[in-house]
Order: sequence, then C-alpha cells, then structure tokens
Amino acid sequence: MRYGQITLRRQPPAYLLSWGIRFFLAAALTASQTPDGHAPFALGCIAAAGPGGEGIAALAGAGVGAALFLEFGDALPFLAAGILILTASATFRGTALWRRPLFMPLASSALFAAVGGIYVIQSLAPAEHLAPYIAAAALTGVSAWFFRPLLRPAGDRPAPESLLFLAAALLTAVSDLTISGVSVGRALLCLLLAYTAYEKGPAAGAAAGLGAGLTADLCAGTGGVLFAAAYGLGGLLAGSRLPGGRAAAGLAFFVSSIAALLPARTPLAGPLLLESSLGTALFLLLPGRLFGGKRVRRAESAETAAASGGRLKDQLNRAAAALRELYDSMGRTPPSTDENPAIVFDRAAEKVCRGCALCDLCWQKEYTGTFNAFNDATPYLLERGRALPKDFPAHFTGRCIHLPDFLTAINGELSAFLLRRQYRRQLEETRRSAKGQYAQLSELLTATAAGLGETVTAAGAAPPCQVGAALRPRDGETVCGDTVVSFRREDGLWCLLLADGMGSGEAARKESSLICRLLRQFLEAGVEPEAALKTLNSAMALRGAETGSFTTIDLCTCDPATGETAFYKFGAAPSYLKKGGVVRRVTGGTLPAGLRGAPAAPDVTRVSLDPGGFAVMISDGVADPGRDEWLQDLLAGWEGEDPQTLAGLILSESIRRERLQDDCGIQVLYRPREGAAKKV
Repeated sequence: MRYGQITLRRQPPAYLLSWGIRFFLAAALTASQTPDGHAPFALGCIAAAGPGGEGIAALAGAGVGAALFLEFGDALPFLAAGILILTASATFRGTALWRRPLFMPLASSALFAAVGGIYVIQSLAPAEHLAPYIAAAALTGVSAWFFRPLLRPAGDRPAPESLLFLAAALLTAVSDLTISGVSVGRALLCLLLAYTAYEKGPAAGAAAGLGAGLTADLCAGTGGVLFAAAYGLGGLLAGSRLPGGRAAAGLAFFVSSIAALLPARTPLAGPLLLESSLGTALFLLLPGRLFGGKRVRRAESAETAAASGGRLKDQLNRAAAALRELYDSMGRTPPSTDENPAIVFDRAAEKVCRGCALCDLCWQKEYTGTFNAFNDATPYLLERGRALPKDFPAHFTGRCIHLPDFLTAINGELSAFLLRRQYRRQLEETRRSAKGQYAQLSELLTATAAGLGETVTAAGAAPPCQVGAALRPRDGETVCGDTVVSFRREDGLWCLLLADGMGSGEAARKESSLICRLLRQFLEAGVEPEAALKTLNSAMALRGAETGSFTTIDLCTCDPATGETAFYKFGAAPSYLKKGGVVRRVTGGTLPAGLRGAPAAPDVTRVSLDPGGFAVMISDGVADPGRDEWLQDLLAGWEGEDPQTLAGLILSESIRRERLQDDCGIQVLYRPREGAAKKV
C-alpha cells in the first residue's frame, strides 16, 4: 500500500519513525504507576498501537520500561498482560469486531483483569487490593480509547482530547519527582489543566480536571478524591469566563484547591496547595501569544472589515499563483516543429511505387536522381499547393510509368500536409494567446491584492470527515502514475482529487501530479469546482495537442455540515456511495482532460452523503468498470468505520483479482455518525 505520492525507497524510514515513537512512548508511560505497581497507561498504549510492527515496538518499549521502573514481581503480570493484548489485536485484525472503536479498550481491560486477578486472589489480602486493581483495569481501557486516535490516526490532525490525556499521563510519570516536597509532575499538571479550562471553557475544564484528578488520586494512593475535587472544581471555575481574564481564571483555580482542602485530612493536602499555587503562577507567566485564539475573537468585532479584506487578498493571491503555475506549465510544453515536406513523397511512393515494376530501378539504382527530382520539385509544390508534371525533370517523368497516379497521390498527401501545417500554426498562435492571457490575469490579480489589507486567517472548527487513501504502481513499476490529494478549504469544504495519467511510471506521475497541483491551487483560491475544471481542461487540451497525452480527473467535494456531495468527472472511473448495505454507482461519459474535442464541462453528479456513509473513488486499474460487481459486493458487506482500512481492503482484493495490470489509486471519504468521535 502506498499513501500519497511515494516510492518504495522512501517507505522504511517512515516505519522506523513510527516504531520508534511507540517504543519510547510505551517505555515512558510505564513510569506512570499505581501504588500497587500497575502501569495501565503503557498497556493502553500497546492496545492502541495495534498489531504488526507498531504493536511489537510498543510491547518492546513496555518491556524496557518494566525493567527500569517496575519491581520484578510487578513486571511479570504486566508483561503477560501486554503480550496477551498484542496477541488479541493480531488475532482479530481485519475483522469487523476489531474495527469497532470499543473492542480493543474493552479487550485490554478484560485481559488485564484476567491476568491481574490471579495475583489478587493469591495475595494475602485480596479485598484490600481489589479496588485499586479494578480501577487500574478500567484505566487500561480508558487509555486505549484515548491513545487510539494518536497511534492509529484517520487524518492529519491529532484529536485534542487525546493529546491532553497523553500529556497528563506523561506528567503522572514524573509525579514522584519532588522539590522541597512539591511534585513537579502534578504542578505541571495544574498548569496544563488551567490552560485547557481557560481555552476550552467550563465543560471541557471540569471534565479534564475530574479525569486527571481521579488518575492522580489512584496513582498517589490518597484513598479518596482529593485531587479529583480540587482539579474538577478548578477546571470548572477557570473556564467560566470570569471578568478579569487570565488573572481571574488563575485565581479561581487556586481558590478551588483551598476549597478542596477544607474537609481533607491527608498528608498530601499541604503539597497540593503548593503545587496548585506553582501551577497557577506558571499559567500566569505563559506568553500572551499562546492565547491568540481569544485575542482574535475579541478583535473581530472591531476589525471585521480588515479581516474580510485580508481574506479576499489571500484568495486573490492564491488565484494569481494558480494562473501563474498554469502559464509556467504551458511554457514547459515543447514547441511544435514543422513536418519535413519529404513525407509527402514518402507516403505517395508507399501507395504507388511499391507495386511498380520499376520500383527497384527508381528507389535503389537511381535513388540519387529520384531524390534530387523530388527535392527540386518541392518549392513549386509548396508555392502552388498542387503538383504538375512540369515540376519534375524530364528524365524522371519519362521513366515513371504511373505518373498520373503518382501525381494524384502526391496532391492528396500535399493537401493533408498543408492542412496539418496550418493547424499547427493556428494552435501555436492560440497557445501563445492563452499564455499571455493567463500571465496578464495573474498580474492583474496580484496588483489588485496588493491594494487590500493584510491577511487574517481565521481557524475554523475541525471537520468531522475522515479520509483514507491507497496507491500501488502497476506490476514492474516503482512509481505510481496515479495521484491522490485530499484537503479542506477555508470554508470547510472537503475536496478529494484522483488523477490518472496516460500510461504508467514517472511520465504518468508527473502529468497526474501537475493536474492535481493546479486544480488544488484553483480550489483553495475559492474558485468554484466546475469553473476550475473547465479552465484546466482547456489549458490541458492546448498543452497536450502536440504530445497527445491526456489525464482523467475525478473530483469529489463534500460539505461536512450538510452532507452535500458532488462528483466531477473527466473520463474518470466510476465512484461509489455506500450507506449500510446499499451501494450506489456514480459514472460519467466525458473524455479525459487534454483530448481535443472533449466537452468543455465535466460530468457533475450531486448527491447527499448521510452520516455513517462512505464516498469511494478509484482509478480504472482498481476495477474494470464493466465487471465491478465484486467491488460493489465488498462495499455492501463491509461494516467498519475506518476509511483507511476500507481503502487497504479494496486495494488488497484488487491486487488479487486484477494482478496489478495498471496503476491503482483509491480515496475513501467517511462522514461519521452524529455523536461519534471527530477526527481530522
């Protein structure tokens, strides 16, 4: 499987980096322990890493962490549980059960309970160890749930709640590091919670505080909910948008710690007060630029006009850059060259002279004389536009026994030659005119943008869509000629591109990647998809007139807020819509971009993508459009929710059936159901 535009030589370093991250992460999380010697965060990391090399790397890191941070008696059940979790992940890999988000969290908790339960039952005081053991089992499953979006992402942006959970887990690992009785880890955790509550609001602050507090209570062995009460109340108050801004939020977080200490009778009460005061002080000392989101929101009411002008300037600059790129791509097209007029005589001789009895005499023994005769007659033919017997020397006309037929053939080929030359000259003139127009329009947009305000970029909310992609070159090639691109515009519209260049290998890859790059620039500049495709098709027709090359273009756009989806096709293979067990096929009849005579507009199909639905785009190397029943059956029977897994499954089945007779490109868009975890 290939993701994006990569080759086989670039794959191993990515795997090494992925394995290294999971190895060191699991090793570090082993230091986050409960008083009974359990390390639930590391086991959750193993469960979230999944099977294969990633899971093995996480297990190896946990083994190193166990040797460094755990007692021998605690390390044995810990490693046994880790091995069972990895085995379960490998055993159920690829099944519908394994693809369910809750399966591995529940399985990891159950396996931890099965292994640890034996040791609890055999201990001298089972009842005393039962509650911490159940809490650690639950924390193992919770860790697997939160780590999954980080270690097996469905998009290019990590989930914020998963990052927060990971940061809290790592800070818990250094909670035993103290300076004058103050825990460094818990002080930094107070800083993190105050910042999260202030940025995300009271609900997120209270939830984060309660979760981190319960974990701190479990790991510190308070026997109560001291930290949960302090952190939960602190997160609620710090995120309540109190008058006074950051100073008021920090003071509220500190006061909540004092309130939680009033009924407490534990030795950790004093350190908690110092830790919360230190965390509050660090929160107040954070640089102001870290809170840019709030400043932008407050400034919008006073600077709405400037922000609008800045966004318009940015769009104009992007449109100018797209037109400039289009101009440059046409400049890279090799100039057309005129045909040699000798081709007229060669083709005429092929028709008349091949069966003549004097063919050997004229074209072998007297070749020089024949060549000179044609060469002397050429200027007259090109000037007059037709051939006459007087244009040839007497020794040639006297010897040729098929002279009338030969002259007729010459005149026919000469007419075709002159028409081709006229067409090439008109085409070259049209190309020069189009290049000049693109350059002038680019300069006009750049000059217009220069007179507008500075760009102000407003960060939008993370869209709920997920995208999976897969590429595979045809058998015998190391580079895939297909290109897949996915991105989200500033207005929230998702755009998925799939281009299939003519042929395969590096030449096809360059052509398809150029198409995707140009089209992406137009779309990101705010140009409507149909207008962008019309412009691109016209330019590609001019650019490919000499070489005859063409490229299929498949564009899918989706508004995640409403589910409005559109497919735009220039000669592309069918696409598929899946919701539950129902599959709809979307086709088009236009020719690929770059073919002369192709329609100016693409085929457009507008549909609605319901929550829980998939949009699948493929190149023609994945499945023959005339026999794609297997693909429709596969989509109808698939019950998972991970678009990357679905893309890999389609590619694997295509390789088995089609034998990589052509390049394969796949893109899958998934719109999650309402209430599902949002991943970007």
